[in-house]
Amino acid sequence: MSACIRVSTSAWPVAPSADWLAFAAKVDTIAREAASHGSRLLVLPEYASMELSSLLTGPAQHDLAAQLEAMQDLLPEWLQLYAAIARSHGLYLLAPSFPECDPDGRYRNRARLFSPTGECAAQDKLNMTRFEAETWGIAPGKSLKLFDTDLGRLGVAICYDSEFPLLVRRLAEAGADVVLVPACTDGLSGYHRVRTAGLARALENQCYVVQAATVGDAPWSPAIDFNVGAAGIFAPADKALSPDGVIALGGINRAGLIHAELDLSLMQDLRRDGEVLISRDWRAAEGAPAGDVEIVRL
Repeated sequence: MSACIRVSTSAWPVAPSADWLAFAAKVDTIAREAASHGSRLLVLPEYASMELSSLLTGPAQHDLAAQLEAMQDLLPEWLQLYAAIARSHGLYLLAPSFPECDPDGRYRNRARLFSPTGECAAQDKLNMTRFEAETWGIAPGKSLKLFDTDLGRLGVAICYDSEFPLLVRRLAEAGADVVLVPACTDGLSGYHRVRTAGLARALENQCYVVQAATVGDAPWSPAIDFNVGAAGIFAPADKALSPDGVIALGGINRAGLIHAELDLSLMQDLRRDGEVLISRDWRAAEGAPAGDVEIVRL
């Protein structure tokens, strides 16, 4: 595990692609910039894969179900592209999540983490938003994973998943040094829910949280038609790190990368001797007797 790691995270500018080569060049440009800043980890947002729907024709241009089906034909080349870019730039690369069809016939929102050797492993989104469940028919994943890498232990909480404290707590208890939060939100309220969740999860678990976002409009896509957000890198509020928990923060709807160096050894020190010891004291709070809330009528 590296004591310090350089991280880049993206506010991805959603835009139509002229063809596959143009899309591949866009991804490579983003990865090249991250590598030029010395980053070893690059985080890209949820559902930026749906930008590829601009390449589809016929009913898939405007029909959600048809888009999901047509996107599956692009998946093999998509996986090859991100593996090649991770190898080329020597990055751990969290690719944009992709709605993949599983053998049970259900689609799942899947984020794949690629290593510098081009290998990958996946984390599915576990909690669906109303749009995903009620309109799009995306199914929840079934398991939570922690990725043990040369950089440290990385967890992934896709967008809405970051808003569930006990889910991210399971990653922290398993040893997560950094939690990656790829997000796609269509308004300021959604963006601030995820940003607030990121700050809270960093505080509660004394870990780093890295948020990526989609920005801009995609009128050709019913899935990602409006995108509002900003990239952010968060930590627990502590005088040794940051008074407000913000390590780096992009502007709202400002496309591009932000970068930061994360000191994992410092975070371990905070867990032992920070201004507060929230990560340790979670166990004490969880150990309180069940039913210990007394209801008092006045």
